[in-house]
Amino acid sequence: MKPTSVALGLPVVRKPWPENGLDVAELLGNGWKTLPFLDYIIKLHSRCNLACDYCYLYEMADQSWRDQPMTMSRKTFDDTCLMIADHARRFEVPVLNLNFFGGEPLLAGHRNFEYFASRARAILDPISTVRIVLQTNGVLLDDEFLRICDEWDICVTVSLDGDEHGHDRHRRDRRGAGTYARVAAGVEKLMVGDRRHLFAGLLCVIDLANDPLQTYRGMLAFQPLAINFEIPHGNWTTPPPGFSDDPDSTPYADWLITIFDHWYGAPQLETRIRMFENIIDLLLGGTVASEVFGLGPIRIAVIETDGTVEQIDDLKSAFSGATKLHATGHGNPLDQAMVEPAMVARQIGVDALSDTCRSCPIHTVCGGGHYVTRYREGDGFRNPSVYCADLTKLIRHIESRIRADATAAIGR
Repeated sequence: MKPTSVALGLPVVRKPWPENGLDVAELLGNGWKTLPFLDYIIKLHSRCNLACDYCYLYEMADQSWRDQPMTMSRKTFDDTCLMIADHARRFEVPVLNLNFFGGEPLLAGHRNFEYFASRARAILDPISTVRIVLQTNGVLLDDEFLRICDEWDICVTVSLDGDEHGHDRHRRDRRGAGTYARVAAGVEKLMVGDRRHLFAGLLCVIDLANDPLQTYRGMLAFQPLAINFEIPHGNWTTPPPGFSDDPDSTPYADWLITIFDHWYGAPQLETRIRMFENIIDLLLGGTVASEVFGLGPIRIAVIETDGTVEQIDDLKSAFSGATKLHATGHGNPLDQAMVEPAMVARQIGVDALSDTCRSCPIHTVCGGGHYVTRYREGDGFRNPSVYCADLTKLIRHIESRIRADATAAIGR
């Protein structure tokens, strides 16, 4: 008999939750049903032409991108679409979302990009209603890429961190030069009349050093349909910028509240802000499909450039290997991934929360915060979010504004 670690006097390495402590077989035996995937992040290219210093892919714990093929091959892409089609057909999925992602997906080049777009439509459109979104840094956006997007009905979301000063603080190229002017030129191409319908919105990573209203107005200048503000990927082991153990320290809430008050108080809707809309919907008793708020099941799979199925990329900010799945055997990898503890943890709602979160009166709105921000080395992901104080203050502030308006409306 092979001696155990205990017998040898070696320390026993205990896997953190959910790999340890989440019994999928028991859940299934009690009647719980795992849900098929609806959203796919497809890595067309694993490298990037920028060197953003906050990037969770290239600057944090997981460096597995170095082992990935630079560009997804056409065969791998076809196999990926066939895998998704098989999964969607088996589970009768009516609507699919494909996100063309990277790295920087446009590094794949015009001809590859058009091949990917056309093949996705040819393979998946007969099975489900398919929405395709390109997430790009905007530097390479040109007339030919936009022609392809128009022909194959691909919406475009661009990363832009506010005005020129705020954007260029972090989003620089590999020579250290700011990229705002090139990104702005790409976005302006999207604003031309017959391309306007392709422009899905802007994505901004929050930097506390940037003035919130100046950041917001810098983005509004491009008249985006929607803006998505993203809190930096921090956790208890690797705290985010500006983090403090003081529970009264809420710099991210304060930054966002400044924008919320301006946005909410504007005489007419200036743009949609996904974060604020999600919180309002949940406070009013609605449901949302969001990784950051609420308790709705997350049904996202990532396909790397080598065709491997993984968990959501954001987890790479926690520790090396955090996105890896361990399914073995034959059959569709997506079907196997559905019953992986790491995937199941994202679908069981309140049962994935810590005791602290479950006892909190706003847990149905907060949802425990973004899953990746709950990580603590040794514990895993069953903790309150490192942004708990910020989320609480932001949600309570929005609730107070809505309640005041409702009270005033009833009194009229």
